[in-house]
Amino acid sequence: MNLSHFLAVLRARWLAAVVVFGVVLAAAILYLIFATRVYTATASLLIDIKPDPVSSMLYGGATPSQINTQLDIIRSDRVAQRVVQNLKLADLADMRSAWANAKSGLTIQEWLTELVENGLDPHVTYAGSNVINIAYHSADPHFAATTANAYVQAYLETSIELRVDPAKQYSGFFTDQQKAARDALEEAQNKLSAFQKEKGIIGSDDKFDLEMARLTSLTQELVAIQTARVDASTRQSQIGSAGQLSEVLSNGTVSALKADLSAAELKLQDLTSRYGDKHPQVQEARSAVAELRAKIARATSDVTGAIGVDARVSHAREAEIQAEVDAQRNKVLGLKETRDQVAVLQRDVDNAQRSYDAVYGRASQTNLESQNRQSNATVISQATTPSTPSSPKTLTVLLMGFVAAVGLGLGAALLLEQMDKRIRTTSDAFDFLGLPVIGIMPSPNMNRRLRGQMALIQDRVVSGRRLPAPDKGQA
Repeated sequence: MNLSHFLAVLRARWLAAVVVFGVVLAAAILYLIFATRVYTATASLLIDIKPDPVSSMLYGGATPSQINTQLDIIRSDRVAQRVVQNLKLADLADMRSAWANAKSGLTIQEWLTELVENGLDPHVTYAGSNVINIAYHSADPHFAATTANAYVQAYLETSIELRVDPAKQYSGFFTDQQKAARDALEEAQNKLSAFQKEKGIIGSDDKFDLEMARLTSLTQELVAIQTARVDASTRQSQIGSAGQLSEVLSNGTVSALKADLSAAELKLQDLTSRYGDKHPQVQEARSAVAELRAKIARATSDVTGAIGVDARVSHAREAEIQAEVDAQRNKVLGLKETRDQVAVLQRDVDNAQRSYDAVYGRASQTNLESQNRQSNATVISQATTPSTPSSPKTLTVLLMGFVAAVGLGLGAALLLEQMDKRIRTTSDAFDFLGLPVIGIMPSPNMNRRLRGQMALIQDRVVSGRRLPAPDKGQA
């Protein structure tokens, strides 16, 4: 269908198109007159959510998922139920009457929850914004404003409950854990105290150091005694050659007796050479020499006997010190074992103390969180009673009605043409009849000017092609 054919159809079917246009436009006007006026009240909330560092780098504020979560909370049945409770809608007679007439099979609380959810429209002003607009649509402007503000209050209360209720549960859990940790700490401390009391330990490290020092001193004394005993044993083994012992050689009595013996032997030798062996003086001198030699032997025996006594004393002292060292070593080993046991018990006490401190800190934190009644949302603006309806919008409805009327009118004209096709143009005659058009006769009511224009047309249409005008002689 070309433009000329379309215009021809429109000229022929103009009445139907106008009727449809008028009906549709009238329907739009009637809709504007009789449609229920819907009023929209809007309250605004600022959501203050502390994001993690990565999210703050990407979004600079609350992430879209966090804002969407808050929108889902606002749309939830829990918030709607709180709105119903706060407004006490179930106590209103007209609401109870409407619920009874609805016969939905729901309880009045469930029915009212669905009712208030129907007009809710929470949204953000733009993507990435932390401001949530809670819009509520209702035929009653006052009810729309009241419900929007009730939704704000219900959301604030619900958001606090969603944060506080888990904190209360955690607080109860950590309180029980705190009691268990305190009991474990007291048990560990009691075990340590009982063990220290049993072993008589006051300061295990100081006592251990003292006993170690005493063991070191006894060990050094034992080494000195062993050295003295070895030296005494060595000297005792040399008693057979007593005259060569340093103790004998350095003894004053022995040295004096040896000097007297030398003098007596010289005197005996002199007297023997002068008087012979039988002279009384020689006999007396010989007796003096023998007596001096006996004294030297006794003095030497005394010295060597002292060496033996020293050896025996050193050996006995060594055995005594060795016994003391062994006893002290066993005592130190016992103290070391005791100290290790005390260290184990002390570690148990320290671990129990750390566990108790951690649980106590977490319990204190959750207890504070459970008492926090501050919301992370701030009311920017309260909803006010709207003075003008938000729908239907007159200009929009009229514009849409006009466009629909035009479209349906044209559609009706074309539909009627399809149902009752007629020859409207020269091309239709050729298409339907298969005959060329040799002339166009003007209609009787065509004015003079159009008749003159029609007379000047010299075109002939054959097979949809324009033919050249005939010669004047032929005409």
